[in-house]
Amino acid sequence: MIQSVERAALILKALGSGTPRLGVTEIAERVGLAKPTVHGLLRTLAACELVVQDSDTGKYALGPAVLQLGNAYLDGSELRARSLLWADSLAQRVNEAVWVATLSGTRVIVLHHVFRPDDVVQILEVGAAIPWHACALGHAIAAHDPRREELLSDDLPPLTGLTRTTRPALEEALAEVRRRGYAVEDQEAALGDAGVAAPVFGRDGTPAGAVGVVGPAERLLDPARRDAITLAVRETARALSRDLGAPRSISPHPASPGGSAA
Repeated sequence: MIQSVERAALILKALGSGTPRLGVTEIAERVGLAKPTVHGLLRTLAACELVVQDSDTGKYALGPAVLQLGNAYLDGSELRARSLLWADSLAQRVNEAVWVATLSGTRVIVLHHVFRPDDVVQILEVGAAIPWHACALGHAIAAHDPRREELLSDDLPPLTGLTRTTRPALEEALAEVRRRGYAVEDQEAALGDAGVAAPVFGRDGTPAGAVGVVGPAERLLDPARRDAITLAVRETARALSRDLGAPRSISPHPASPGGSAA
């Protein structure tokens, strides 16, 4: 591993961790490097437009080249490309918003977002990063991910008073995902919001990501609708897994868009 590249990557990850702008001292503390080293790396990253410096505060933020790279990643994502029709069909079927996501480190990254098909004002969440342990999408992926032990060993802070953070609670949740084929989130990432998601598998039989329905908890978790929503999510995930070339043993009964599994 080339040390300078690794250090530059750590700096970019620190700047993308949620705090919009960071000073050299703050970055140095977060990545565990000396300030002169961080300053030199920042100057190089700035020359490549991967970071920008605020002229008033002297603090650094991610630069426009990062957006260009992110868009290129989305354009090249097979999961996202294969999910476009399936996600739209799912949104129409359950009349809710749909997210398709993948796991990056300890966070779920939203690759595709289909708005709820009505006239309500909605915000596009493509690129949003959510701690895996606080959302149904994350649980759906982690339940089958080869790095499950590593994910469970991390420090997992609560996002709300309902976020499951202890290892026993999360192990039980992931075991439940493996038993029933889908994950349910009840106000764990944000109060009032819920999610239902199922894993999407790739050619190698490991999770490529997950597809899920997101929306108000009182609507998604309504007993009168919950069975229909979970069935639709599972069928969509199986169909998308088939399109990605997942082994039949993992995705045995793919569905057709808007239809039922065989």
